[in-house]
Amino acid sequence: MTVTKMSWRPTYRSSKFRNVYGKVANREHCFEGIPITKNVHDNHFCAVNAKFLAIVTESAGGGSFVVIPVTQFGRIDPHYPKVCGHQGNVLDIKWNPFHENIIASCSEDSSVRIWEIPDGGLRRNLTESVLELYGHSRRVGLIEWHPTTSGILFSAGYDYKILIWNLEIGEPVKMIDCHTDVILCMSFNTEGSLLATSCKDKKLRVIEPRSGKVLQILIWNLEIGEPVKMIDCHTDVILCMSFNTEGSLLATSCKDKKLRVIEPRSGKVLQLQGDGNIRYYEFTLEKPYLQYLMEFRSPAPQKGLGVMPKHGLDVGACEVFRFYKLVTLKGLIEPISMIVPRRSETYQEDIYPMTPGTEPALSADEWLSGINRGPVLVSLKEGYNRANKLVFKAPVKDKKGGVVNGIDLLENVPPRTENELLRMFFRQQEELRRLKDELTQKDIKIRQLELELNNIRNSPNINNNNNNSSNGSSI
Repeated sequence: MTVTKMSWRPTYRSSKFRNVYGKVANREHCFEGIPITKNVHDNHFCAVNAKFLAIVTESAGGGSFVVIPVTQFGRIDPHYPKVCGHQGNVLDIKWNPFHENIIASCSEDSSVRIWEIPDGGLRRNLTESVLELYGHSRRVGLIEWHPTTSGILFSAGYDYKILIWNLEIGEPVKMIDCHTDVILCMSFNTEGSLLATSCKDKKLRVIEPRSGKVLQILIWNLEIGEPVKMIDCHTDVILCMSFNTEGSLLATSCKDKKLRVIEPRSGKVLQLQGDGNIRYYEFTLEKPYLQYLMEFRSPAPQKGLGVMPKHGLDVGACEVFRFYKLVTLKGLIEPISMIVPRRSETYQEDIYPMTPGTEPALSADEWLSGINRGPVLVSLKEGYNRANKLVFKAPVKDKKGGVVNGIDLLENVPPRTENELLRMFFRQQEELRRLKDELTQKDIKIRQLELELNNIRNSPNINNNNNNSSNGSSI
C-alpha cells in the first residue's frame, strides 16, 4: 500500500480560504470565573450552539455543568445556577442539533440524562432532568446525537458497548458490541449511515450503526505508517476523527502526532502527515486532500474546545469557524474566530455553501426502519436566525431496564457511585421500616379481631340462643 508522506510545509494552491486567520475575542467578550472541571477524562467538556454555552464544572458531591447564554460575556458569579442532577462526574455534554434548548449529558454514575434549558438560561439550579436513561453497566464517557434524525442518541460506556437510544420511547433500541476496550471517539458521516469509532484497543472501526456490522477495522502499524489488518505492533491510539462533508473521506489524528486521510470502506490511506503544532487545513476530494492554510499559536494550553455550529456564525464578519477554548487555570472561556479577510460588504456566497440547519431530515422510526437521508440544508444569507419549530417530546420518566439484542441491560448493573449507593441504602432502610410498621399494625389488628371473635363466641346471649334453638327443634 502506498502512502503519500508530506512535510507540513505548505504547497499552496488556489483556495478561497487561503488567507484565513485566527482572531481571539477581546477580554470583555470572554467568559471568566468558571470553575472548569479538572477531570482527566479525554474529552472537550464544552458544548456550544447559537443560544448557549455549556461547560462541565468542578464540583463536590456529584457532577454539574453550567449553561450560559452565548451573549452573556464577562465574569460569572460563583453562585451561578448549575445543572446538577448527576451523582457522579459529568464526562460529556452535547446539544441537540434540532432543538437548541435540549442538551444531553453522561456521567460516571452510568446514566445519560436529557435536560431542557429555559430561554434566557437558568435562574436556579436544575436538578430534575426531562429523561434519565440507564442501560450501561459502567460509567458513560461519550454521547453523540444522530446528525439527521430527531430523537436518536448514541452513548458509549466503559462497558465497551454503544447503545442507540430512541428518546421518543425512552429506551435503547440497539446495542453495538464489537469493541474490546474503552471507546475514545465516535463520528458520523453526513447522513448518519456510517459510524466511525476509535478505541483504546488501537483499532479504528467503520460500522453500520443499525445492523452493528463492522465494515472495516484498521490497525495502524506505525513503523511503516500504514494500516494493516489484524497486526497489532504499534504503540499509540487514535484520539479523534471526522468525516468530510460528503462522507467519503475520514481524517484521523493519533498519539503519534500524525494526521491521516483514509477511505472508510476500503481502508486505503491517501495521505499521512503531521507534527506537534496546531494548524488549519482545507479538506478536499482531490489530492493532496488536506491543504495547509494557516497556523494558530497560543501560549495558554487548552482543556477543551467547543465548536459553534455554522448557523451561529457571524456571516457579516466573514467568520467561517468559531471555537471556545477552555483555559482551566484562569477559569477562562476564550472565543476564537477564523476569519476570511474580505473587503466587500455583500454576502460572500462562495465561503458559505448550503449548510445543515435545525430541521431533522428523518423521524426516529424512519431511520430505524432503514431510511437514509442527507441533512436539510439552509442558506446563511439572512443570518439564519429563526424560531425553532421542533417541539421536544419526551416519554414519561421511568428508570426501567431495556432488553436489547435479547440482553436485559439492567439485570446485573452494579451500584454507580458511593453517593447513589448511600441514597439507595437509606431509601431501602426507610422502605423496610415502613413495611415493618405496616406489618406490626396488621398483627395488632389481627389480634384485636381474634379477641373480638373469642368474646363473641363466649357471650351468654350467644349460648342462650344456641340452647333455645336446640329445645325448639324437637317435634
